[in-house]
Amino acid sequence: MKSSYEIVVIGGGPGGYVSALHAAELGKKTALIEADFLGGTCLNRGCIPSKTYLKHSEVIEQIEKARDWGIETGALTFSFDKMKKRKDEVIERLRGGIAFLLKQGKIDVYNGYGSLHAGGRVKVKTESGEETIQADKVIIATGSTPSVPPIPGLDSVQYDTSDTIFDLLDIPKSVIIIGGGVIGVEFATIFASLKTEVTIIEAAHRIVPTEDAEASKFLANILKKKGIKLHVGAKVQKVEETSGVKTVVCVDAKGKELSLEAETLLVSTGRRPNLSATKEVSLEQNGPFIQVNDQMETSMANVFAVGDVIGGWQLAHAASAEGVVAANNAAGALDRIDYKVMPRCIYTLPEIASVGLSEEEARKQGIEVLTEKFDFSGSGKAISAGEPEGFTKVIFEAKYGEIIGVVMAGAHVTEMISEASAFMYLEGTVEEAAKMIHPHPTISETFFEAAVKAVTKLKK
Repeated sequence: MKSSYEIVVIGGGPGGYVSALHAAELGKKTALIEADFLGGTCLNRGCIPSKTYLKHSEVIEQIEKARDWGIETGALTFSFDKMKKRKDEVIERLRGGIAFLLKQGKIDVYNGYGSLHAGGRVKVKTESGEETIQADKVIIATGSTPSVPPIPGLDSVQYDTSDTIFDLLDIPKSVIIIGGGVIGVEFATIFASLKTEVTIIEAAHRIVPTEDAEASKFLANILKKKGIKLHVGAKVQKVEETSGVKTVVCVDAKGKELSLEAETLLVSTGRRPNLSATKEVSLEQNGPFIQVNDQMETSMANVFAVGDVIGGWQLAHAASAEGVVAANNAAGALDRIDYKVMPRCIYTLPEIASVGLSEEEARKQGIEVLTEKFDFSGSGKAISAGEPEGFTKVIFEAKYGEIIGVVMAGAHVTEMISEASAFMYLEGTVEEAAKMIHPHPTISETFFEAAVKAVTKLKK
């Protein structure tokens, strides 16, 4: 007799395991199906390994910067094997933590490929065979995989994606990154710190084109200072490989053809949904993604979907938030997702963080807005820490001063953006932010200082 569950979750990433844990907390008999390792792309091939390497990069930069401060060391050397070992240890520890939580929640974990069939049947294909379990409700959280564009010659060239780049055996002497989005610029930062010659090719007119234009310009200047070559507005025409050397031919923004060479090629041009679990059923789609409403319901009764497979933000914390909403609704408690306050982070050195609307987006929506910015060069903590590059920009509604967006660029801003998120969640105004006492000296004071300047502008 096949096992029966109230809620079955297919996919063990940030959307899936959070869904399962929340469903179990609500007292539902729950199963989780994962074909690979618990934690999904974020833990195993994305957020966590890249942030581990980025910490290495930060330490390297701090050592080099300290020489100008009178703190001198011998010649700097790298052990890539030890770096990879630490990265693997971090991943293993976090995987173990997820497994412990699932066990504690009495959630049955199936290690195999799950596929949804009519009538709430879920087939699980494992190395030893196939079994079928029955589900009252199903949550699809199968994530995404790297999207590889149809570039002529790419099928005959050895290249990496964000899924495979962590398998490199040695630090490459040079790398070309096709794609200057969030993933591309983070890897560029990592490689540059390891003294790799880095080139980014981006089709849009600027890097991280979905983010604030001023933050994009700031980051471009920082990357150039690190020796990273940027080609924006460039269209890749073809790629070739000869004796291990990759050649990328592209046309730049001025129409000039460029031929760029590197030892390693990283294709970082976005991600596509993994629909492997829904091939046997007919779900309405939103472009390539599974279509859902604000309760995370799909077009099929009792089937929900969360995370990268539904598109949208494609962020780990967005998937987790969607997972909680899906679990609540699957358990019978009405809940709706609210994307108004969704922080976005880019973990370059320095970092970019933002939440809410950009100035451009607000104006497109017909909102009359004002902005105010405070530069880190005016922050005592930033200067004393040797990190004076950056700014905090507050975007606020012109009549009442409600904060509708914040952009931060600089050191440690991914740790600071939640303060802005909290103000926005509570519909706070710049006047309220200007009255909140901040500790001194801190970089977080820049949010307060921007708010103080904003109040002056609001009263004019």
